[in-house]
Amino acid sequence: MSDWIKIGIGGPVGSGKSHLLLRICETLRDKYSMVVITNDIYTREDAQFLTNQKALEQGRIMGVETGGCPHAAIRDDISLNNDALMMMKKKFPDAKLAFIESGGDNLSATFSPDLVDYQIYIIDVAQGGDIPRKGGIGIARSDLLVVNKIDLAPYVEVDLAQMESDILAARGPLGFVMTNLKINTGVNVVCHWIESLLGDNMIEKEAFWAGKPTLQSSTLHHHHHDHDHEH
Repeated sequence: MSDWIKIGIGGPVGSGKSHLLLRICETLRDKYSMVVITNDIYTREDAQFLTNQKALEQGRIMGVETGGCPHAAIRDDISLNNDALMMMKKKFPDAKLAFIESGGDNLSATFSPDLVDYQIYIIDVAQGGDIPRKGGIGIARSDLLVVNKIDLAPYVEVDLAQMESDILAARGPLGFVMTNLKINTGVNVVCHWIESLLGDNMIEKEAFWAGKPTLQSSTLHHHHHDHDHEH
């Protein structure tokens, strides 16, 4: 294993990739040396958002303009992102975590294994409760699936219990987390998963996700069932 862990964050436009990165940075930046690389087609808006929010100290956030399909820069020709990683490693040789945010993408997007070690894929309930059934590489095979904006479920008529059942069917033993990034619901679970990938006392991913009963009986699970009762 390299001396740092590279984690890709992908998901459709507006699902909350940058917001998730902000929350991760806020939670872990005092414990670990971290860098962030964002991908946008024609702008560096995501990098600017994270910089304005002071997610990390100056210089630890870099924006890459892909100039074309954002999938290509994370999957096919990864040279721009690899160059950015090399620059960051030279500037911050002690970095333990590198996050690469994809430009807004679709359900078929995936990161090259030559670019990242792990992939987080984020969707949101406002995009439709049927997204897990539609599948795609991000839904079925990402190392961690994040389902964001659970607070909107009552307003868009999404049954979170059904959505969770569909995710279990689509992903098997792979982990998922329900989040409301506005109020940090579920962020601690995401960060615990990230920390499980680090250090000598690494928690095996299989053990961390030791089946779904623990997840389903958590306060997070009860939190979103409150919404189900409101229907």
